[in-house]
Amino acid sequence: MLQALPPLHIATYGIVSLGGVTVGLSLVAWDFTRWWTSHKKKLAPKSLTALAPQILCLAYGALLILSAGGIIGGIADWSLWGTNQVGDVVLVYGLGGSTPTVTRSTHLALTPGGHAAVIIITVVMVAVCSKRGFRWDFVRQILAGISLGLASSIAGAVGVVVAPTVSWAGDYVAGVL
Repeated sequence: MLQALPPLHIATYGIVSLGGVTVGLSLVAWDFTRWWTSHKKKLAPKSLTALAPQILCLAYGALLILSAGGIIGGIADWSLWGTNQVGDVVLVYGLGGSTPTVTRSTHLALTPGGHAAVIIITVVMVAVCSKRGFRWDFVRQILAGISLGLASSIAGAVGVVVAPTVSWAGDYVAGVL
């Protein structure tokens, strides 16, 4: 007699420190500065469209850290842990500062339709990367989104804006409403 497998649960980290937010904002600043130095003389609508992939990857990273768990959520949690550790080491040992927890006090979660949307967006991201090749600017902005998605400050606004929108769209398209 076959038994059903228990559901897969991976513990979520879900805590962002000032070090993690510092790393996330530094990654955003890196790509924005590189964009600005190459477009400051000719700031046209076409040059603004060069920022669109960065913004979308930032939003995607925030969605990943707001996922409930599983393999993709576990990878996002591991990435958040890593950015927290790197930022904490730099702030504490590099500057002699401290790194308090700056996690949002209210939990923001995706709905079942939102989780389905994250899977679809992940498929799109893999398709784009398989066509155009590996892009470090995508990785930096996804890590930045993971680092900033749970922050309680204005840096965490990306999670507050993106999660309800994607959850509503996923629920509406999937018929969960």
